[in-house]
Amino acid sequence: MSYHYNFNRTLLSFSRQNKREQTDAERRLWFHIRNRQLNGYKFRRQYPIHNYILDFYCSETSFAIELDGGQHIKRTRYDERRSKELEKLGIKVIRFWDNDVLQNIEEVLEKIINVLEKRSVKKPHPDPLLRGEGKGN
Repeated sequence: MSYHYNFNRTLLSFSRQNKREQTDAERRLWFHIRNRQLNGYKFRRQYPIHNYILDFYCSETSFAIELDGGQHIKRTRYDERRSKELEKLGIKVIRFWDNDVLQNIEEVLEKIINVLEKRSVKKPHPDPLLRGEGKGN
């Protein structure tokens, strides 16, 4: 389930700057999800899609992770509208507070894995016997 989305090319330099200036929470989460460490799913960080930059994005499941610091308390409506627009594109958005990532990383990772598994396209096992298509079925 991989899609190619258009994005605003002017966001590319901003995206690159964000990669260089990660928050502590972004750095901590990235440590756990980079290089397919989380159940083999590939994530990109500061990924531009349309007019947005997603904190973390898994294209194979169309899944975005957004981390919210204190500045997001004042931007709740914007964040909600942004998430709805992304969901119209088929992108599932899940949000975590920075404090949750810094203090409860195991719980955050568990929630992420649950969403990934629900959105994953499971391929049938190549062996018909293990698929339950063996003799007598």
